Amino acid sequence: MLNKDKVKLGCAPINWTNDDLPELGGELTYQQCLSEMALAGFTGSEIGNKYPKDLKTLKKALDLRNMCICNAWFSCFFTTKDEQETIDEFIKHRDFLHELGAKVVGLAECGRTIHGNESLSIFEKAPKLTDEEFETLAKGLNKLGALAKEKDMKIAYHYHMGTGVQSLKELDKLMEMTDPELVGIVFDAGHATFAGENAVEVLRKYANRVKHVHFKDVRSNILEKVKKEKLSFLQAVKAGIFTVPGDGDMVDWDGVFKILDESNYEGWIVIEAEQDPAIADPLEYAQKSRAFINEKTGL
Repeated sequence: MLNKDKVKLGCAPINWTNDDLPELGGELTYQQCLSEMALAGFTGSEIGNKYPKDLKTLKKALDLRNMCICNAWFSCFFTTKDEQETIDEFIKHRDFLHELGAKVVGLAECGRTIHGNESLSIFEKAPKLTDEEFETLAKGLNKLGALAKEKDMKIAYHYHMGTGVQSLKELDKLMEMTDPELVGIVFDAGHATFAGENAVEVLRKYANRVKHVHFKDVRSNILEKVKKEKLSFLQAVKAGIFTVPGDGDMVDWDGVFKILDESNYEGWIVIEAEQDPAIADPLEYAQKSRAFINEKTGL
């Protein structure tokens, strides 16, 4: 059983309204996202593009629903832009999250990503970072980790399909080059599985560096379709590649919960299982995942 005092449960707004695919849930407001998260029994949220950029407005919306912010995606561009540009943007992002009480910044290198390009096959066209690009990225991440530490915060690298760090081999390389005291990991069960890895093995290997957790499962029939038809990441999402824990058929959740428990994980578990809300009602799936986690862990 996971420790209720140390592990908190949240939802990502991408389950309702997709930042990368505006046509998915474009009509849904951030207020509905937050309200339905709270209704389903979650206490935290990550930040989506529709959320107010004004602290006072956002805090009021959160307080009305007894919700808080636990993380917000940050895009790094160390491989394609001047290092200082990413550092400057990170400081603003860090300070905004700090004001909201968040302790973690989840981030990924997006300089050469294809995950937002709907025409490129996710498996055939995924970027391969050079040794020099890995070195540049690692150096930059160590600097961001030090900047986060100034605010008693941590950064967590989010391996992600289409970004150049999606396989375990690529993650291994990056983690070997970064300071474990400064650079943690977002464990994402769905992206590990999508990439062809065993999510349990990824978690077991890096449990001591996991600072934030994303829960989603993968539908095996859709994964086969993505491979056969050479679909892009966004096409895969629209086809239903991801779903919530308790609904998919590829992640060994008992194994995941066991390792999180044994490693004394402390932090947030966030349901981030983007689907088309017109097909998969976000509230229904949030409730389904909440019930599943409660059944398995007592949380």
